[in-house]
Amino acid sequence: MSSTLAGWLQALALVGALALCYRPLGDHIAGLLTTAKHLKVERGIYRLIGVDGDADQRWPVYLRSVLAFSAVSILFLYGLIRLQTFLLLNLGVPQMPGHQAWNTAISFVTNTNWQSYSGESAMGHLVQMAGLAVQNFVSAAVGIAVVAALIRGFTRNRTDRVGNFWVDLTRIVLRLLLPLAIVFALVLVAGGVVQNFHGFHEVATLAGDPQSIPGGPVASQEVIKELGTNGGGFYNANSAHPFENPTGFTNVLEIFLLLVIPFALPRAFGRMVGDNRQGYAIVAVMGLFWVASAALITFAEAQHSGTALNAAGAAMEGKEQRFGIAASGLFAASTTLTSTGAVNSFHDSFTPFGGGLTIFNMMLGEIAPGGTGSGLYGMLILAIVAVFVAGLMVGRTPEYLGKKLGGREMKFASLYILTTPSIVLIGTGVAMALPGERAGMLNSGPHGFSEVLYAFTSAANNNGSAFAGITVNTDWYDTALGLAMVFGRFLPMVFVLALAGSLARQQPVPATPGTLPTHKPLFVGLLSGVVLIVVGLTYFPALALGPIAEGLH
Repeated sequence: MSSTLAGWLQALALVGALALCYRPLGDHIAGLLTTAKHLKVERGIYRLIGVDGDADQRWPVYLRSVLAFSAVSILFLYGLIRLQTFLLLNLGVPQMPGHQAWNTAISFVTNTNWQSYSGESAMGHLVQMAGLAVQNFVSAAVGIAVVAALIRGFTRNRTDRVGNFWVDLTRIVLRLLLPLAIVFALVLVAGGVVQNFHGFHEVATLAGDPQSIPGGPVASQEVIKELGTNGGGFYNANSAHPFENPTGFTNVLEIFLLLVIPFALPRAFGRMVGDNRQGYAIVAVMGLFWVASAALITFAEAQHSGTALNAAGAAMEGKEQRFGIAASGLFAASTTLTSTGAVNSFHDSFTPFGGGLTIFNMMLGEIAPGGTGSGLYGMLILAIVAVFVAGLMVGRTPEYLGKKLGGREMKFASLYILTTPSIVLIGTGVAMALPGERAGMLNSGPHGFSEVLYAFTSAANNNGSAFAGITVNTDWYDTALGLAMVFGRFLPMVFVLALAGSLARQQPVPATPGTLPTHKPLFVGLLSGVVLIVVGLTYFPALALGPIAEGLH
C-alpha cells in the first residue's frame, strides 16, 4: 500500500470515528453541564472545599474563581518542581532553575505545555504524575468551564448568574475527562505505550554506543496530554518517541483523542441553546479549516524540489519513517489547529510553506476545532463578529441566538480578538530588537525570524509546540514566554466571561424575517470569511517576513 493511500485511509477513518462520537459525546457534555443532580463523590468534594453546589455565581465571581484556582495551581506546581530532588521517584534528576520552573508551572496551568527542558532528564516520575498530569486534567476542565459559562449567557435571561465554576470543574474532570482517560490509557498500553515506574536503563545502540532510556508512567500521561489538548511530552521527542507513540495505530488514536472533545463541543452548544443546527454550523466551519489545513500541509511536505528531497521522495527530514508524510501532516495540522502542541515530527524541519501553515493555524486562534473549551468560545466570539458585520451590511441591530449585540458586547468581542495578536507581535518585535535574544536563533534570515515568531505565537495561543532550533532556556525567554502564556490564557477569559454576563442580563428578542439565520450555509461561509480576514490578515506582514519570504526564496 502506498503512503498516500494509507494517509487517505487514516484520514477517512479519523473522520468516521469523530462523526460517530459527535452526537453521544456532545450530548453527554451538555447533560453534565446542565443537570441539577450531583454525584455523591461530587457532594463530598463540595463540602471539602466549602462550596454550595446549588448556588450559581455572577460572572465576576466566576472569573475570580478561575483566576484563584489557576494562581494556586501555579504556586503548587512551581513548588513541586523546585522540591523534586527531595521527593520520591525523582530518578536523581538535578534541580530545575527557578526561571525554568516558573515557565514550566505557568505552561502546564495555562494548558500550553511549553517545554524548555527534556522531559525524561528533567522530571521525576512523581512530578510527572502529581504535578504535570494533574494540571493536564484541570487546565482542560477550566477551558470547558469557561465556554459553558458563555453558553449560559445565551440561554439565560435577565439574570447575573452564569453557573458555578467549582461545580463545572468537578463535573468535567470526574464525568468526562477521567473516564475517557482511563479507557484510552488501557488502549494505549495495549498498543505498546510504556506504563511502569522503571528508572534509567543502559542500552547499546546499533552503533554500539551506550544510551540511557528511562521508563515511566507514560500511557497515563499520554492519554490526557492529547485528550485535554495539552501536548507536553513525557519524553523530549514527544509523540515521535516510540515509547509514547509506537505504531501507526497509536498515531491515529492520538490524533483522534486530541480532536474528539473539541469537535463534540459544538453539539453540546447546540443542545444547550436548544437548536442543534447551530452546532452543525459551527462544526462545519471547524471541519472546513481542519480538512483544508491537513491537505495543504501534506501537499507542501510531499513536494521534493532539491537533491536531498528528490532522493527521499518527499521532505522527510524531521519525520518518523514509521509515520511518513501523510500521518505527519495530519498530526501537525491537528495539533496546531487545537491548542495541543504535541508533535510526531519536528515542525522546524518542515518546508517553508508547510511550517508556515502550522504557524498560521495557531494565529487563527486555534479554533478549528481548537482547544478543549477555548476553541469553541473563540469560534463563538468570531460568530458574534460575523453577525455584527452582517448587521452593518443590512443596517439593523445584530442579534445572535435571540440576544442583541450592542456596543458593550462588541467591545468585549473586539478586545478578545486584539489580545492575542498584540502579545504575539509585541513579543516577537521585542525579541528581534534585542541582539542577545536574536542570538538564540539557530538559523539566520527568514527562517530564524520564523523560529521567534513561532515561539510567541505558540505561547500566546497556549499551544506549546516550537520550531525546535531556537534556544529558549534563558532567563529572558523563560520570563517573556511565561508572561505571554499567562496573558494569552487569562485575558481572553476575562472578556469571554464579561460577555457571558452581559448576554445573560438581556431579555431575549424574538426572531423576525430580517434576523440572520445562523444555521445555514450562508452563515458558514460568512463566518469562514471573518476568520480568514479579521484574524488571518492581522498577521500577514509577519508571515511575509518569515515563512512566505523563505518559501518564495
